[in-house]
Order: sequence, then structure tokens, then C-alpha cells
Amino acid sequence: MDVAKPQSPDIAHHAALDARMVRVARDIRVLALLSWPAGTEHAFLADFAAGRAKPPVVEYPKSDFRAAIAELEAIVCEADPQHPLGQYLIDSARSWTTAARMCEAAGTTRVCVFSTELYGAPNEALPGSGPTAREAARHFISIADELDHGLLAPSESVHISATALRLQLQNDLDDYFNRRVIEVELDPELIAKAAAGATRIRLRASAHFSQYDREQLLNHEAFVHSITALNGREQPVLPSLSLSSPRSTATQEGLATFAEQITGSIDIGRMKRISLRIEAVAMALDGADFIEIFRFFIESGQTPQESFSSAQRIFRGVPTTGGYAFTKDTVYVRGLVGVHTFFRWALRSRKLPLCRYLFAGKMTLADVQRFEPLFEAGVLLPAHWLPPWLTRINGLAGMLAFSLFANRIRLDSIADEGDFLLDF
Repeated sequence: MDVAKPQSPDIAHHAALDARMVRVARDIRVLALLSWPAGTEHAFLADFAAGRAKPPVVEYPKSDFRAAIAELEAIVCEADPQHPLGQYLIDSARSWTTAARMCEAAGTTRVCVFSTELYGAPNEALPGSGPTAREAARHFISIADELDHGLLAPSESVHISATALRLQLQNDLDDYFNRRVIEVELDPELIAKAAAGATRIRLRASAHFSQYDREQLLNHEAFVHSITALNGREQPVLPSLSLSSPRSTATQEGLATFAEQITGSIDIGRMKRISLRIEAVAMALDGADFIEIFRFFIESGQTPQESFSSAQRIFRGVPTTGGYAFTKDTVYVRGLVGVHTFFRWALRSRKLPLCRYLFAGKMTLADVQRFEPLFEAGVLLPAHWLPPWLTRINGLAGMLAFSLFANRIRLDSIADEGDFLLDF
């Protein structure tokens, strides 16, 4: 399609709509509005140790997003669905509308409905008509459980305190940017072990980390979540690309997990943690309450503190009595499969520049394909910051080329272990 110049009327019209969307979307902070009050963990663990634990009852703040929803609906009506910017705005505004309604429904069963609409469910098929996310999760859990832990190197068992890790990550990031751009902070109330924004990475103060965790945080949080937000801020036409839109969650988490994979930062323990959350979401949807999910994580090898944090993720915004779940954790495996497939497709189709465009802001895989002519025309800016592994395009291409070939070899066609005794 012909794309207008950056100063053309249709570009200016959609840029104005995007600015309006940013103004209302900034207040729809899903994870913040669905977070549990400080002190819930301590009270529950004390009751659990005393044998009198019950599913926590959480009171959420009341949200009124009627004005924001009206503005988002107006943006949908005014955007041109035939223009790539217009289609992006329509899809994004509708996503923010669903998120706003979900926040308004905090504490009710309706959150589960909105959550599934935004993030999917564990029994949905993965991209390419593959197995479900739950089936993939069970596959990774079984491999992790069968691993001989005697094979672990001593360095893989060393724990790093949050305080020490903060200093290490801060030095790594200051070296990367050659100045202080991202601040690494400790947060005693953080549910996840870590969370990233454009200029701040938070670590849960009570958590302990491994060397794998350090590399994962650097490649996952900093070199994906943070730099896509920073690059999105530089977009003169679509500053909303700096926001963590609910509809871009699967691609963002998939890209971040793919970054762990491509850099060798992901370990089987990490895959197990991701997979346990997917299985826990499925269990909660099947009727398991908070106590059952908490025990599931303990029986899977997590500490009581880790188990509470993991179970809390599953019940954000929904009743803790079972039958409902906050399904965001299902996006990790689905996103990873989608992004990995996209990178392989890009290599085969000679479109590897699209992979770099993915870092120009927080967007979906569909967005980046629609945006290709806009990048080429200079309407959208390429990423200013790129992760180190993506700047070495020849190395990435080599790994993807091997992946494309290796996928043609079916393990189930190899009769037995004796096949590997042949002299190749």
C-alpha cells in the first residue's frame, strides 16, 4: 500500500487519536489495581504454619473508568480501519476498554472472563495448531522433574541476595547505556520476583536469585521490557508504543522469554516455574482454591514464600475459592512459541529487519507486519536501543537456520538409543 508522508493529514489524524488514547490508558494499570494489600502474605503464612489457613479474602479499590471507556470507544469510531495506524488504534483501544472493565470488576468472577479475553486460557492451542499451553507446560514440568540435579554445576546452586543483584544489574545497565538510564530498586511488596518499566526495574527485596536469574533479568526485563518502552517513547506518531498494552502482552512476554532462550540464559528450572503457573491456572479454572494451589506449588518444590507469591499471581482480581483465575501467566509459552516461529519465518522470508522493528515499541506480531511500510517510509522510527544479541544478526541467522533444519528431524522416527551408535 502507499503510505503517506509523516506530516500528511491521515498520519496527523491518527497521531492525535493516539495521544488521546495515551492520556486515558495511563490510568488503566491492571497489575497495580489487582494487587493484594501488603501484609496478606505474612498473615496467611502464619495461619498456615498454625494449621488454620483459609483462602484469603481480598478487598480491591473501586475503579470507575466510564469516562475512559467512552473516550476509547470514540477513538475506535474515529480511526480508519483501512490504515495500519487506524487498525492499530482500534485494536489497542478495544483492548484497553476490556482491561478497564476488568479493573472495574475487581474481586468478582467477571475478571476471569475479561482476563481470558485478553490473555487466553491454558487449554487453547498454541500457534500453528500445536498442542495446548497446558500440554506444553506438562511437557516441560516432566522434563524438569526427570533431570539429574547432580549434573548442576556448583555455580548454579549459589544464591544471590536481592541487594547484591541490584548492584550487579545496575553496573551491567550503566555499562550498556554508558550512563544511568534505568534505575534498579528493591521493592518489599512486589508480587513477582522482578518487574520492569521504561526507567526502573524492581526486585522483590526478600527474594533470592541465581546466576541464571541475573542473566534472565538482564535479557528479559531490561533488554526487552525496558528498552521497548524507551524506544516507544521516541515515537513521534505513536507514543502509545511505550505503554504495556494488554493486547501486546503475549508478544512482549514471548519476546522476553525468547531473548532468554537465544542467549542461553533460560534454564530448565525457569521453564518449570513458568509451566507450573500455567498448570496452576488450569487447576484453578477446574475448581482448585487458593489453599490447593498453594500446596501444589509447595509440593512442586517451592518454598512457602515462593508458593504464596505464585498462588497470588493466579488469583489476582478473582475470588480465591476456586473456579476462576487471572490467566495472564498462560501467555508465556504461547508467546514464546509465537515469537520463535515468527523469527524463523522472518529468516526464511528474508524479512529479518522486522525482528529489529519489534523493539521499536511494545507491539504485536501482527502490528509489526502492518507497520513495515511505515518504518520504511520514516513514519515510525526504528529502535534506538537493541539487545546485544540482536545486533549480531549473522549469529542470530545461524541459530535460526539450524532451528529450521533441525525441526525437520522427528525424534519419534529414531527407533532407539542404538541409532546414535552409528558412525555418522
